[in-house]
Amino acid sequence: MNGLYLSIGIIISGLSLGYILRLLVEAGALTLPLEISTFRKWIQKLTIWFLSPVPIIGAIWLIRIDDVRIATMPFIGLAILLIGGLLGWAIGRMGRCNQKQVGTLYCCGSFSNIAAMGSLVSYLFIGEEGFAMLTLFKMFEEIVYYGIGYPIARYYGAGLKGNESLRERLGKVFTDPFILIAMGSLFTGAMLNLSGIARPPVYEKVTATFIPAGVFLLLVSIGMGIRFRQVGYFREVLLVSGIKFVVMPVLACAAAIFLGMKSLYGGLPLKAILLGSSMPVAFNAVIASSIYDLDLELANSCWLITTVGMVLVLPWLSFLLGLI
Repeated sequence: MNGLYLSIGIIISGLSLGYILRLLVEAGALTLPLEISTFRKWIQKLTIWFLSPVPIIGAIWLIRIDDVRIATMPFIGLAILLIGGLLGWAIGRMGRCNQKQVGTLYCCGSFSNIAAMGSLVSYLFIGEEGFAMLTLFKMFEEIVYYGIGYPIARYYGAGLKGNESLRERLGKVFTDPFILIAMGSLFTGAMLNLSGIARPPVYEKVTATFIPAGVFLLLVSIGMGIRFRQVGYFREVLLVSGIKFVVMPVLACAAAIFLGMKSLYGGLPLKAILLGSSMPVAFNAVIASSIYDLDLELANSCWLITTVGMVLVLPWLSFLLGLI
């Protein structure tokens, strides 16, 4: 229960603080050292480039994998992101949405906040080993976003088929600094794990500080961009919420149970998959919609309502974890 309350508290306080800071800046009551959009990006880079890699390295360094079935976790995560995008696309097509809205719904269906909110929830609910399992589950997350989701967003937003070759697109994906940092963290942790070097005991305290702090700062930066007047499209948001909070976790957990993960490590892989597949729309969907001129109001609505909806989803997840 402490993990539940702390998760909800960090989510609400982070978003609220960011939103209040923006209102104060716009009202002239507060002056930031940088322009607010630049300040937001600075916070995000600080978190992604410094605070996020440290816990990932430590978790992979610590984890002990002696069952080949664990190696299927990244592919379950990959499949769920692709299926979520396909379902979002189907909502747009069957709902006779325009081209820009179809592209937006693909991004909202696929892009999930596994890296930030998923990391926080898994760490607080199932501990550092659970966080390590989640890191395996989301291994292909950034590759799916930048290698598949962003090109699809570009196609639907600008109506361009693109003249870049597959090799050129893959080159951009694997030279993206965010992907390099994520992959580098996994590789470093794996090398330390295989080296046989014992992880220093102090690392546990470092992780306990960096994960909540990093997620809190990301939420503050995201809160600075919240615009409640842009919320609408409630039918589409409801359907996207069904993808995020019902369809994706059901499919992911069914695959994990089929592979026998409920009996592994006290059900820890299954718990990590349940949490990782139940996350809300990622802010990356809003970014992609903005960059490629998709329906930004629709993306913002899906992101904001599913994110706030986690306050209701987290108690349900806590209950389900108790059944595993």
